Amino acid sequence: MKVALEAIDAVLPENAVKKALESDPFKERVSLGGKIVLVAIGKAAWRMAKAAFDSLNGLITDGVVITKYGHSMGEIGGVEICEAGHPVPDENTLKGTEKALKKLRGLSERDTVLFLVSGGGSALFEKPKEGVTLEDIADVTGQLLASGAGIVEINMIRKRLSAVKGGRFACLAGKAHVFAVVLSDVLGDRLDSIASGPAYPDATTVKDALRVIRKYGLSLRPQLLDTLREETPKELSNVTTVVTGSVKTLCTAASEAASKLGYKTLLLSTTLDCEAREAGAFIASIAREVNSTKNPLKPPCAIITGGETVVHVKGKGKGGRNQELALSSALGIRGLDRTVVISVGSDGTDGPTDAAGGLVDGSTIAVLEELGLDAEALLEDNDTYNALDACGCLVRTGPTGTNVNDLTILLCGDWS
Repeated sequence: MKVALEAIDAVLPENAVKKALESDPFKERVSLGGKIVLVAIGKAAWRMAKAAFDSLNGLITDGVVITKYGHSMGEIGGVEICEAGHPVPDENTLKGTEKALKKLRGLSERDTVLFLVSGGGSALFEKPKEGVTLEDIADVTGQLLASGAGIVEINMIRKRLSAVKGGRFACLAGKAHVFAVVLSDVLGDRLDSIASGPAYPDATTVKDALRVIRKYGLSLRPQLLDTLREETPKELSNVTTVVTGSVKTLCTAASEAASKLGYKTLLLSTTLDCEAREAGAFIASIAREVNSTKNPLKPPCAIITGGETVVHVKGKGKGGRNQELALSSALGIRGLDRTVVISVGSDGTDGPTDAAGGLVDGSTIAVLEELGLDAEALLEDNDTYNALDACGCLVRTGPTGTNVNDLTILLCGDWS
């Protein structure tokens, strides 16, 4: 747990935002009488906005922060704070987005929109295109989440139903310059997919979007299909983008923290993107290998992976991808001594739950059986939250203020 918490601490957005603003990118425009309007979206929006507000010493006098319910930490000067739905947008999403768009009206080429972007922005920043309703977007998002689609595929569809995604927000800024600071939660740091790329040219095409519709058998009414066929902006001339923390930073920090505790470390991957239960089984297979052959590392060792797995929802239970990975790995490490797996979302929330993920060891399955619970049946019903809660294996950190994918750590050996 200590290793995971230290890793998350390393990717909190404050230092990254301050570093991005060190070069004073607004100096020339401010000297000409230009103003800075702040728009921050995503799960880390509040902390990013607070860091920017403090760093710029009073230059920000207007703006909007749109973040997930429970992720705001108080007032920030004259900036409006809005909380809204995630992972599915709600009415407060629309209200917050409209407030942000009002801030863009009347801006000139001397003005700057400081656009702070973090994971979760796709749900939290939304204005449906004409002819598209919030219910349409919620329905399509729900279908995609349940299908097991990856985040790039999900955002490929969402941006085409939106008036602010896929580069369109930058277009709405008119002559003003958009300076975007991006906290990446997408594998490979794809800027057109992080928060569905509101201020970045879209690299995907109509053909790509229609392929996703067919691949997952999505049910869309005819007008939505027509809207999907409208192409997104491919060039933007008024945007500068700086990418800050990412899952690579998170995993590197975990490796360093484990090493300080005396573990030999292996950063195995930062691009884990398969089914969560498959990832859990894979991590467990490595644990068995270490215990039997001391390969790829001799204990005590820490094997670290990062990424974003998916869950194909078939059951009616409650859980998230990190909880699913943890319970799946528990089945595979059953009976192994001094073996533990922790899998957490860096934002502190895993799926629609109050848990960040799960922490299991070789005794977890036996504890569940003593409680009269069938781990395999619970996993099949996607009811990993209740399973892990019953045996005290949920990890609860509360909202962390950052969001750079997920972290999984396998410890073998002396983890006392």
